[in-house]
Amino acid sequence: MSIIFDIEATQAAFSVAACDGAYDSDFANYLAELGQSRRSIVLVFPPKAAGTYLRSAAIVASSGALVRTVYAQGGRDASFYLPTFLLYYAGGFPARTMVTHVHMQALPANRHFMDALGLKPVIMVRAIPDMLASYWDMLDSDLSPDNWLNAQVPDHFADMTHQAKGDFLIDMFGPWYASYYASWLDYADAAPGRVLVLDYDDFRADPAAVLERLLAHSGVPRDRAHCRQALDAVWEDRQAFRFNQGVSGRGAERFTAYQIERLRRQLSYYPGLADKTERLIPATVMRRMA
Repeated sequence: MSIIFDIEATQAAFSVAACDGAYDSDFANYLAELGQSRRSIVLVFPPKAAGTYLRSAAIVASSGALVRTVYAQGGRDASFYLPTFLLYYAGGFPARTMVTHVHMQALPANRHFMDALGLKPVIMVRAIPDMLASYWDMLDSDLSPDNWLNAQVPDHFADMTHQAKGDFLIDMFGPWYASYYASWLDYADAAPGRVLVLDYDDFRADPAAVLERLLAHSGVPRDRAHCRQALDAVWEDRQAFRFNQGVSGRGAERFTAYQIERLRRQLSYYPGLADKTERLIPATVMRRMA
């Protein structure tokens, strides 16, 4: 397939943003115009928050196409890759609505990128101990670098004791989750119309309603019945989408009280999370640990 870019898109592909990721006004205006030309569905869930399942349902519901919008997946904590977006917006490829799912934080460079193109990201709030427990299960079965999260997993992870595995996940990956929520919830507060914040328990209670909200926020609305059909279609092949147990409260069974307390301390470094701590580490987890 041959794609011919106009001169502005060609220049954009080779332009370098400022160190903080900001674009000069002319370039930013060009990207803003591009971003208005087509809709996209942008999920930036943390790992193990039903992102793959909802992404797949969104593809079915919107008749969209999955697009990898980062340069590489190995390492997980990614930044968007501008040429891919230029291909979509300026080149018209793929022709179907772009659906993407990226594990990344809302750090300054990523915010500048999303602001420039007018992207409308969607995040999911879930108890961190539960996500770490699910992530633990994944690492027990597959230590591939594709499954890492901004830190190298040691080759002997499978041979580590239960206590050591828990310590590793809390000490090495807990800070990423804390920073993820600190950065994204700050961005959502600053730009409430741009960032949609979903809740995992709401998703479990009524997945069709959550998918409906996600699609409406992304500019590709579908009614409740359509969303339910899409979820049912994906559920039939759920093993392919790595949908694990999806049970709340698993973290209390996997981690010790001392480990959970270390995670709570990590969250305490971010004052903006003070009123979110109980959602990220539910009181039920703390009571079960007592």
